[in-house]
Amino acid sequence: MASISRGSAPDPRLLFADLVRCETRLYNALNERLRERHGIVTSQYEFLRHLREHPGCRVADLAAEFAIGIGATSKGIDRLERHGWVARQPNPADRRSSLLVLTDDGVRMVDAAERTFTERVTELIEGALDRTRAAAVAEALALLRTALERDQIGMPTG
Repeated sequence: MASISRGSAPDPRLLFADLVRCETRLYNALNERLRERHGIVTSQYEFLRHLREHPGCRVADLAAEFAIGIGATSKGIDRLERHGWVARQPNPADRRSSLLVLTDDGVRMVDAAERTFTERVTELIEGALDRTRAAAVAEALALLRTALERDQIGMPTG
């Protein structure tokens, strides 16, 4: 059940529950739409989008961006590579790692999936929040994320 706090400090337990449940429900709704239209899930879309915006990053860079383990990230990239959407190239600065780049098929996939993603997330947010509230939520989450990332909170250990 959602908590609503008007004017007083929110109960941190309820705030946490609301944040987590919203994230889970949004993620699931986006998974459903992306799978239906493109045969991918949200995590794959997010990896592809990040690689489009940051060509030549490494698996470790992706893991840090998404605050997930390197092993899980590498497995996710392996799946994208098998689909022909991502290629690993030798890293000239470090022979132990590879640089990740989108293939032409990967660019086409992420561009098509982005339209679907944007359409669906917009529907979900606009269906619940007016522009003023959506802007306030976006600002609050950006501040919280900035503080967590600045202090390296919640980074996986492996």
